[in-house]
Amino acid sequence: MRLHILGICGTFMGGVAALARELGDVVEGSDANVYPPMSTQLEALGISLKQDYRAEHLQPAPDLVVVGNAMVRGNPAVEYMLDRQLRYISGPQWLGEKLLADREVLAVAGTHGKTTTTSLLAHLLESAGLAPGFLVGGVPGNFGVSARLGQGRHFVIEADEYDTAFFDKRSKFVHYRPRIAILNNLEYDHADIFPDVAAIQRQFHHLVRTVPGNGRLIVNAHDAYLAEVLAMGCWTPVETFGIGQGDWRATLVEADGSVFTVHRGDELIGEVSWPLLGNHSVMNALAALAAAVAAGADPRVLLPAFATFESVKRRMEVVGEIGGVRVYDDFAHHPTAIAATLAGLRAKVGKARILVALEPRSNSMRLGAHAQALAPSLADADAVIFLHRPELPWDARHVTDALNGRGTTAASVDALIASLRDQAQAGDHVVFMSNGGFEGAPRRFVDALRP
Repeated sequence: MRLHILGICGTFMGGVAALARELGDVVEGSDANVYPPMSTQLEALGISLKQDYRAEHLQPAPDLVVVGNAMVRGNPAVEYMLDRQLRYISGPQWLGEKLLADREVLAVAGTHGKTTTTSLLAHLLESAGLAPGFLVGGVPGNFGVSARLGQGRHFVIEADEYDTAFFDKRSKFVHYRPRIAILNNLEYDHADIFPDVAAIQRQFHHLVRTVPGNGRLIVNAHDAYLAEVLAMGCWTPVETFGIGQGDWRATLVEADGSVFTVHRGDELIGEVSWPLLGNHSVMNALAALAAAVAAGADPRVLLPAFATFESVKRRMEVVGEIGGVRVYDDFAHHPTAIAATLAGLRAKVGKARILVALEPRSNSMRLGAHAQALAPSLADADAVIFLHRPELPWDARHVTDALNGRGTTAASVDALIASLRDQAQAGDHVVFMSNGGFEGAPRRFVDALRP
């Protein structure tokens, strides 16, 4: 079968493309933003990529068009597809019907930590010899690809609450029908499609309704919004996790989260020592461990695998160190994630200076939905440069002014890099935060630091 994927270079749809190729389909696709690392990964698989969305890219007609959720009415390729009555399907529905129906699915849902937790869960199952398939919204360091079919019966999938497609406004995760589901956390996000937290909770409850009675729900013990979701009705055994509370409990040995002990009930499972930082990372670890055990793995056998976990690219990824300045690329794009990431780094580096370059890239950030919470989330930063492009519909100075002299704005990436270069000095930690390409800013900054 010949598939054409619209929006192929998004992290999710790129994974769909890789899986379809592994299943033996002929795969091609188009996107407005054909750039690494996804473009290089897809081209290495023999997938043909076309720049922009044009009617001629669907000529001759493919057997099936797989439509990404970034596609909208008015898009030339979408209009051509509809006018010519080409067969089409959403990416999540294609996955659910073509791939997941015959697998034991482990789904990782939550506002934060989905990509890291999905990658870690796949790594734990791999270390247990279960050879899982997976689809991750990033590139896991232990595997080097964002998706694979796997040899075992388990399939681990990042389960996003964003809507499925322009013709299907349900959350993506309702298509996956997991037997084991992690509910990592829940708070307000995606302001472009959800009016309030209650609307997101309803979607999470749709997911809960699909998990069978002989499955398992792994739920954050600290999260009141998730407790309210379960109170709407739950027909599946629940195991909770948390720091100091829950069925699965962590106790920090190191304040930065790099070493902690794990209890299941009153039973000590053992100690984890690993390269990740922050309480949020500890929570992700507990969730992945509990889910892997629910899938049949021995928890004590799994613990050594944490030490060899290589996090996803763009999750506090060190992209260079020049002249004593260490530079990180991070995907954090929500105040809670920003605060957690910086707190973990602060616990690690002590009094060293932390400089943050922030791009408001997500729909919620661009709309200003998180504006009031941004300044408090940057409390651990010594200096912040906020990328305030002219088209941003709200005034970023409301954020930088609240930082009491620690914040400035830049109208372009070039200006931002120049400002950072002037400020950075030996011993600094510079963190670029965006869930978009940031015009390659982290590596461009590393180049700018070279003598």
